[in-house]
Parts: sequence; C-alpha cells; structure tokens
Amino acid sequence: MTAAAVPLTNGVPDQGAEGHRFMGITLYDQLIHWDLSKSDAPATLVPGLATAWTVDPANPRRWTFTLRDGVKFHDGKPLTAQDVVFSFDRVLKTDAPHFDRSAAAFGRVRIPTIASYEAPDDKTFVVETRTVDSTVPYGVSWIGIVHQAAWEAAGRNWDNYMPKAVGTGPWKLESWSIRERAVLVRNPDYWDAKRVPKCERLVLLPLSEPNTRVAALRSNQVDWIEAPSPDAVPSLRQAGFTIVTNQYPHNWTWQFATAEGSPWRDARIRRGANLAIDRAAMKGMLGGLMDEGAGMLPQGHPWNNVPRFRWAFDQAAARRLLAEAGVTPRTPLRTKIGISVSGSGQMQPMAMNEAVQQMLKEVGIEIEFEVFEWNTLLSIWRDGWKAPSNRGITGINISFTAIDPFTALIRFLRSDLAPPAGNNWGGFANPDYDALIGRILSEFDPAAQDRLVSELHAKVVEDALFLFVAHDLNPRAMHRRVQGFVQARSWFQDLTPVRVGS
Repeated sequence: MTAAAVPLTNGVPDQGAEGHRFMGITLYDQLIHWDLSKSDAPATLVPGLATAWTVDPANPRRWTFTLRDGVKFHDGKPLTAQDVVFSFDRVLKTDAPHFDRSAAAFGRVRIPTIASYEAPDDKTFVVETRTVDSTVPYGVSWIGIVHQAAWEAAGRNWDNYMPKAVGTGPWKLESWSIRERAVLVRNPDYWDAKRVPKCERLVLLPLSEPNTRVAALRSNQVDWIEAPSPDAVPSLRQAGFTIVTNQYPHNWTWQFATAEGSPWRDARIRRGANLAIDRAAMKGMLGGLMDEGAGMLPQGHPWNNVPRFRWAFDQAAARRLLAEAGVTPRTPLRTKIGISVSGSGQMQPMAMNEAVQQMLKEVGIEIEFEVFEWNTLLSIWRDGWKAPSNRGITGINISFTAIDPFTALIRFLRSDLAPPAGNNWGGFANPDYDALIGRILSEFDPAAQDRLVSELHAKVVEDALFLFVAHDLNPRAMHRRVQGFVQARSWFQDLTPVRVGS
C-alpha cells in the first residue's frame, strides 16, 4: 500500500479511500456494495448486506433497507439490524458508549444528512435524513457493519477491538500491527459463494515510498504494489512484471480556500493558475500514467461529456489575468499549500507538486509547501483552512475519489458542509451553487440527476474552484504469478478473484 500505516480495522478505516479499499471492503460488508467485476464500464451500486432499499413516496427523507438473510459474522453469530444501528451509532451518536472518534472522523462526512435511524425488526433498518438526499445509497457504502458483541467482548473498548476485529466480509483478520502489517485470511463461509476469496491469505504492508515498493516487488517480498514509480515502469515491464492501468474517477487537484482572506478568492488568480499548468508535460513526466486534468472528472465521463469550458496551457493568457489582479513575476503572489509525501491516490506527490510549483512561479505565483504525513493531512482537511493545525496554508493537495455526486462535487461546494460537517475545507459559499445542489439532492431519476450534476461540474470548471492537474490511471505492478485480477473503473478493487500461481 502507499499508506504509511496499516488502516484501522474498525469498519470505517483511516488512510483515506485506500484504507477503505484494503480494510473496509475486505474485512467488512456495507449495506450497499460496488460492482467491481468489470473493467470496461464505471462501477455501479449493487446489493450488499441490504437486498433492497426504498424511499417512502410520501416522505422522501425516509429510507428503508431490507437486510439479507443468512449472513453471519466471522465469529459465527448472525447479523441483525441492531448491529447496523450499533455501527451507525459508532459514527454518528457522540453520547453513545460505543462512539468511535476515528470512525466518526472518516464516516460522518459520508452521511452528513442522516438525522435518525432505527431497527423496527431484526431484518429492517430505517433512516431519516434532515433534508431530501438522493445520494444516501452512495454514502452508506462507506459504513462497514460491525458485530456489537465483538466490541463488548473486547472490553467495550475500540483500541482493544482493533487486533481482533469481527466483520462479515470475505476476509477475516488474523493479525494487525499498525506500523508493520496486517494479515487477513479467507472466510470460507462468506455469504456470497461467488466471492469467497481464491487466495488463502492477504498480507497488507504499508510502504509509502514508491522506490521502496518497487524494490519490494523485485525482491519477491510482495506480489503486488500500488502506484509504482513511473520511471521504474519500463524496466518492470521488461523484467516480466505485469503493469495494470485503467481510467477511473480520481482527481489530483489543489483545493483552494475561497473565503475572505484567501488570495484564491479572486477568480482571476484561480483561472490564471489553471492556465499556467502544462498538463501534457506533467503526463510526460509520469510516463503517460495520467489523463490531463479536465475538471473534477476525466474527459468523457457522463458528468464531463461535453464541457462548456476546458482549461488549456497558455502562459500569456495566465500572465494577463494575473496582471489584472496585481500579480506579476516582479510583484509575485506568495502563499502556502499543504501537501503530503505519500498517501491514498496521491500518485507521485513530491515530484508532481514541485513541477506545479515551478510552472506557477513562471507566471508570478510563488508557492511554499507545508509537508504533512498523509493521515495528518486528512486531519487538517477536516479542520478547515483557518484552523491553527493548517499552519496558514491557502490550498491543499488531497486527491480523492469521484464516484458519486456527493463525493465528486457536493461535499466541497455546499455552504453548510464546512468542517466538521463536510469537506468544504476552503469555505466556499455561493447561493446559486446551493440551489443547484438542492435540485440534485431532490432528484431521484438517474438521467435527470446526471444532467444536473453535469451542469454543476461545468460551473466548477469554469469558475476554476480547484487547480485541475491530473486524473490518475491507477497503475499497479504485480508479479506474473498473480492471476484473476480485474481492474475496475473505481477507486476500490475486488481482491477475492485474485489467485497466486507458482
């Protein structure tokens, strides 16, 4: 993994979406899953622990989830709706004895509109939202369902629970050491017989430095690495290793602070910065392992199919816009950006950020970096840009998955989702955006919703609310003996079909 530590085993792991990829959907199930079986189309939602979910026509804020029969936890105990209530309490109910601050930090921003929930019987879970929210199914796909009795058996303490975590997922936890490794083993009794893992054992190693990962692969320490160093890819191919890539909804951007006091509040400066980025040169530097940044979603995505506007590399136009705002190489804008040295989807963050830094300097924007460890960067993202923890930064480089309307756009733009309620880190507030988001959340017809999301995305691109740099192609390198893997067009991947030959 690219993370510096093994993800937490509490059902809502840390380490960003990579944590969910390797510990959230392996050890646990969620009410709703992603179909990760295809490489030629975007992933879609499918039943998980819930076989069905419906909205009350008379009250579109009320959702009912019907639980699957015959599901058992790793300790052999049956799943009940009370375990689902317990798992949501862990994230949302601050006065509950089983409230988990870490799970809340990563889970609450996924389901910010949920106001209440209950289990009217053992097979039914009902949710009420504060406002109409058609994106609820996406949000609950992040919340792993934990066995309440297992937490109680661990002394009613989450720290004690971590090394002996119990879920319903296709893998069971054998051992967990946060700085060293986690070992997961096949769950032969998994409820979905088609997804019983083909491998007996899955070992997760945190190796945050790309060349260290490459060395581990070459030396047979591991069979598979995430995000190999681009300059190592040709030699890995030549040596017979398999390189797998695919387009998927992933962003590599800088998120700007746009509230009062930030230099990025001026749209001319944001637009000038976007015009200064030579995305083709960045793609060359990464050995072609990216698509040029075209917004919050790659070109051709249903929400970015026919953009009204597209940023190009044009230094002269950048200088003209910046000069209008009083920024020139002689009178530069000096500001700080928060970055990390590694992390979930961060690609090659040091080399990429240094390249962006040089491109911006050429048009009069001088950037100083505040470098954080990945999990720390996520923490300050949840604090908001004016918090002391942010050390005066006015932009933040956190790559993120863009798999649904909420995670791709809404959580960054709606004015009432400033931290800690959501990921509107930079304090963006605009009534026109809020009104359009309200229409999206009230629209349950997929085609109509797609049209509205496309409109919202076009506004974000034209207003240059982010620095759009790259869309990752998610390269992975693996030994030729690794077979059966299908790289889904998703941040998440299904490891159950993977087998390792001799």
